Amino acid sequence: MIRTHTCGELTAGDLDKEVVLCGWVARRRDHGKLIFIDIRDRSGFTQIVFIPKESGEAYKAAQDLRAEFVIKITGKVNQRPAGTINPKLKTGEIEVLANGLEILNPSANPPFEIEEDLVVTEESRLKYRYLDLRRQKTLNNLLLRNNLYKVIRLYLDAQGFIECETPILTKSTPEGARDYLVPSRLNPGKFYALPQSPQLFKQILMVAGIERYYQIAKCFRDEDLRADRQPEFTQLDLEMSFINEEDIYAIIEKLLFRVFKELKRIELKIPFPRITFGESQEKYKTDKPDLRKELNTEFAFAWVTDFPLFKFNAEEKRWESEHHPFTAPAENDLANLEKSPDKVKSRSYDLVLNGVELGSGSIRIHNQELQERIFKIIGIDKETASGRFGFLLEAFQFGAPPHGGFAFGIDRLLSILANETSIREVITFPKTSAGVCPLTGAPSDVDEKQLKELNLTNKKGRIPK
Repeated sequence: MIRTHTCGELTAGDLDKEVVLCGWVARRRDHGKLIFIDIRDRSGFTQIVFIPKESGEAYKAAQDLRAEFVIKITGKVNQRPAGTINPKLKTGEIEVLANGLEILNPSANPPFEIEEDLVVTEESRLKYRYLDLRRQKTLNNLLLRNNLYKVIRLYLDAQGFIECETPILTKSTPEGARDYLVPSRLNPGKFYALPQSPQLFKQILMVAGIERYYQIAKCFRDEDLRADRQPEFTQLDLEMSFINEEDIYAIIEKLLFRVFKELKRIELKIPFPRITFGESQEKYKTDKPDLRKELNTEFAFAWVTDFPLFKFNAEEKRWESEHHPFTAPAENDLANLEKSPDKVKSRSYDLVLNGVELGSGSIRIHNQELQERIFKIIGIDKETASGRFGFLLEAFQFGAPPHGGFAFGIDRLLSILANETSIREVITFPKTSAGVCPLTGAPSDVDEKQLKELNLTNKKGRIPK
């Protein structure tokens, strides 16, 4: 290491130590015979003072420092003079009297100052995201995400879950949102799809006997964007075998209890209230009720249960799955499947937080015959089902256990924990509401050679020669 300490750790207990610090120039103040700078890294700030007779050549070099220069400082830890202590900083009792300065890299004049309260357009912040991430508020949101992942992994590991990765390049199974498609060079005319969720793979993992699976999964949906949507997003995905709804509720409630206790120092009241879909619609005119006034818990969780299994698409004159076609029907309603689809309840459940759908799940179908009945009702014949989901149906023939699961949006949860109105504030490199990355310019044109390799047409509708 070329530094002895970070910029946020020195205290009065380090007085008279010779130290080496590295970081960015946050501020520079020239008082004539004294030059002060604040040096910053991700841990915080330290005040550096340059005095001509003490700092020598370092004092002269400090005259050329500008905001965001990357520097290395050597010096001695001193007590700040009376009246200059900054109680807001951990390092606020001390300063470093510099005796050496090395400019590791100068910086161009930044397009905006790295200040917490400065109002900057989102377009500019995302275009220069590497500068925006130097702000403490933005950095804190990333640290919050990091800490959330640690809590999740420690809790689920203790509950016997195995973290398994599932493919990103997979098969297109159109049902719900539009897929992002990826052309295959080695198989001209054929496409991969980016997963909207790991749904089919996690069910196959249950057939495989994994029993308790989870994944902090990247998911992709080609849909119109808004504050709580991104074309790529992160969800906590989990699945369990030999369980029922009560087991799912308990696992998720205890996980969120742990999350809020460790990250917000808040103890949630569990179990969460439950309300049926019908009751919610009748009382609140929505299936995402906000219960904060009724419950007085700033964070009001509620389970919404007993959703309809199907909804009718009036435009296409056919039944569709309310959630997805792998959701199990309520056992008492099996006799009504074909004759009264509108009366069939599902074994699905949503988790709502402050009027926002945080996540959803269901007990799954694990029987091939029942799965084929559901497909038939929603207009998927055997041939189509085989083409789209044949690998899952085949797996069901080899001893699929009863299973169910849940997934919630990591980004949505983080935005609530961080008191942000947009999930873009808690994503490291988000896209705009138009699905554009101002930093990289994605999506962008590709050259004709790449199109030719993929057997795709150009803007003129021709495959390049």
